[in-house]
Amino acid sequence: MDVSGLVWAITLVALTAVLLVDLFIIGRRPHEPSVRESSLWVAFYVGLALLFGVGLWLTAGGSVAGQFYTGWLTEYSLSVDNLFVFMIIMARFAVPRQYQQKVLLVGIVLALIMRGGFIALGAALISQFSWVFYIFGAFLIYTAINLARQGESAEDEFQENVLIRWSRRALPISRGYDAARLTTREQGRRMFTPMLIVMIAIGTTDLLFALDSIPAIFGITHEPYLVFTANVFALMGLRQLYFLLGGLLSRLIYLSYGLAVVLGFIGVKLILEALAENSLFFLNGGQPVGWAPHIPIWLSLLAIVGILAVATVASLVKSSRDRRRDLTGAGR
Repeated sequence: MDVSGLVWAITLVALTAVLLVDLFIIGRRPHEPSVRESSLWVAFYVGLALLFGVGLWLTAGGSVAGQFYTGWLTEYSLSVDNLFVFMIIMARFAVPRQYQQKVLLVGIVLALIMRGGFIALGAALISQFSWVFYIFGAFLIYTAINLARQGESAEDEFQENVLIRWSRRALPISRGYDAARLTTREQGRRMFTPMLIVMIAIGTTDLLFALDSIPAIFGITHEPYLVFTANVFALMGLRQLYFLLGGLLSRLIYLSYGLAVVLGFIGVKLILEALAENSLFFLNGGQPVGWAPHIPIWLSLLAIVGILAVATVASLVKSSRDRRRDLTGAGR
């Protein structure tokens, strides 16, 4: 792909405009969105991503569109898993439901900024050093193993880090929230509200998420434009998806296992690509490894869709069985 500066500028302006509209809606009327409102917004953002992929298909071909759809689906599924941790953060800091939208939107903006930096860094490294794929692949496999070991427990995904603990000790924090404000006056003294700690928790968590998601999508496409747009479209609508799924998130008990398999698959794919383009002198004499198979994008898309579908269906089936068993036990 040869993406001109004009296309980049138009894309950035259009996506920024959508985020500003989102911010305006929240600022005008902070509230907990209904299921209907959340459904319409999620459908709107998913529709935007699908239309964007169609535009890529018409202008750049099916291969490019396939890379975008596969990357978007991967990032979207990883973002859904991130919602578990957001729910834990909101519950732990007792954020009122009507103000959670603002927290989520700020978290999404922070994620976009950090992922933009990681994408630029990753693209620069890949263009100069093909062996970076070995590192990305090994990291994804390591992450997949940890995710599989973690299994159904989401509580372990969020632990207060050093920055959060320091902020609690060093900053003057009020006893309660003042709407969605970051500062308030308490007994005539200007203080930070717990909302600041929540923002720090969301921001630092987003940073950890970016460390997983960016190598994963570079395993699908090397084009910075596709990597960036797939990430943006995956994050847009995440706020409404948080309220739409609600209790359903707790029923996706096998999602972590499914994502572990997806990350492991992409990690292996990256290592195979690194072998096919090998330039490390201590491997095969610095020559490409001819036996390393190439996994086409259509196969990657089918594999990821299949893995996520199996994990989702298995989760819902087991949750339904557990719920029926609990009801039967309670009725005795």
